[in-house]
Amino acid sequence: MNDDTFNMSLRKFLKQVGVTSQRAIEQAVQEGVATGQLKGNEVLKARVVLTLEGAGAPHVVEGDITLE
Repeated sequence: MNDDTFNMSLRKFLKQVGVTSQRAIEQAVQEGVATGQLKGNEVLKARVVLTLEGAGAPHVVEGDITLE
């Protein structure tokens, strides 16, 4: 394994995950507020499940996203 190649590839993947996830969350919240499904003062429970095919069990990250 080439550590430099692995590190660069991992950082690129995590940047993509972060950017696309933030956009998806922002869009979902905006739509929820626009349709009245959300009031805009909620604390939303969030969960991300990371899986690597052929390498170990899934990794779960959970947290809260506060709108106000």
